[in-house]
Amino acid sequence: MPLLITIILFPFVEIAGFIIVGRAIGLFPTLGLIVLTAVIGAILLRIQGFGVLQRLQTDVRDGGDPGREMVHGAMIVFAGILLLIPGFVTDIIGFLLFIPPFRDFVWRRISKNMVVVSQGSGFFRAGPGPGGARGPRKPGRKGPTVVDLDAEDFSSGSGDPDSPWAEHDRLDDDRNDDDKRNGKDR
Repeated sequence: MPLLITIILFPFVEIAGFIIVGRAIGLFPTLGLIVLTAVIGAILLRIQGFGVLQRLQTDVRDGGDPGREMVHGAMIVFAGILLLIPGFVTDIIGFLLFIPPFRDFVWRRISKNMVVVSQGSGFFRAGPGPGGARGPRKPGRKGPTVVDLDAEDFSSGSGDPDSPWAEHDRLDDDRNDDDKRNGKDR
């Protein structure tokens, strides 16, 4: 319901903005300002849009979290659309979305409820969780200790018979009942 009221009242707010600015600076300067903001919006969309695409490619290639850059890209496109729409309120919102700290503020607000899944690069989470706020660690950063074992370092032979991973506890054991009764082991 609040969204419907906002949609209905928004044109009236824009018209009031036109009237206020038109009275202050005149008709032709107001029209010139509207055209100027549309041109500036198109230029900013091109410049910042390519920058976001490059950062998005870098994050995906390095195994980072692409969610932030994807949302920044969407906000930049939305800002460009708002600047192309005639109106001073839409221009103010559009210019705010072109400012990176404001986009980061919006990103922090929406990232708490967002999960980004990448097709070939693994799992990324925007909010707190496994991998932290930035997803999996990039190469060169300190992470958890990894133990790399060779075949001779690792043995799957029978160890502790009380272990839940001992062979007698496996459900998918393909030994038949005769081998078990006769005490034959592999």
